Amino acid sequence: MGIFSGKKPNLSEQNISTLIGDGCVINGHIRAKDYVRIDGMLEGTVDLGLILGEKGVINGDVKAQEIIVYGTINGDLYAEKLEIKSSGRIKGAISTQKIEVEEGAIYNGSISMHTEDAKPNKQLIELNRKQLDTKKELNMTPEITQE
Repeated sequence: MGIFSGKKPNLSEQNISTLIGDGCVINGHIRAKDYVRIDGMLEGTVDLGLILGEKGVINGDVKAQEIIVYGTINGDLYAEKLEIKSSGRIKGAISTQKIEVEEGAIYNGSISMHTEDAKPNKQLIELNRKQLDTKKELNMTPEITQE
């Protein structure tokens, strides 16, 4: 079931092949067969279908077909479909075909929308990332942290 169908996804209905639990910290790159659910912390990149739990934190880039964000991401996102839940926090550039943002979600960055036949605009994302870094240096954009 896709996240953009009429019915909201139930996390227990997803094919989750990997679970990174609360309190677990991973450094590196993750690639899995099905969805990965992260309730812990990842310092690195993800290349898969992702469900980021409310306590989950990713400091790195995410590239996936579908991403559901309940937690915090500090990094760029490349996805065909992205859903940011009300508890979700993202700081970084987003390149996607479809996006759904619930009321209460926080997003600081830029969004590049593209069609199915177009590839994500990596040059635009890099430019936006540099702009975010400049604002950060000037203390114009606060860091997103999990509380």
